[in-house]
Amino acid sequence: MAEPYAPPPPAAREALIAAIRFDERGLVPAVAQDARSGEVLMLAWMNREAVAETLATGRACYFSRSRGALWRKGETSGQVQTLVDLRIDCDGDTVLLLVHQHGVACHTGRRSCFFTAIRDGAVATVLAPEADPRALYGGRGG
Repeated sequence: MAEPYAPPPPAAREALIAAIRFDERGLVPAVAQDARSGEVLMLAWMNREAVAETLATGRACYFSRSRGALWRKGETSGQVQTLVDLRIDCDGDTVLLLVHQHGVACHTGRRSCFFTAIRDGAVATVLAPEADPRALYGGRGG
């Protein structure tokens, strides 16, 4: 088992954030991947504040484009992501979060947001829900 997340020193956090190429809206795509299995769980967006909070707290924080505000993964559903590592790609324009997913990652109640694929020549759902979205989101269903 890996050591618990220990926030890096502020100077190191700032250096990593400075290496990220945020787009004209101040956002960068963030891929969340299960640190144990390698499964890709979801794609979200982060701004500088979300990256800084994630690195400082060890809990995934994203930027909700629809709400125009920070979105702390699991604050409503309890399905949190704890950070193992945060990496940037070779161009600095994508962030990878290696996480321990507690519960499901998708607002549909599935482990991953990537659950639609072609099977037997047709579009099919390849992952069943593991949790009832209404129970996770207080009747809102995500």
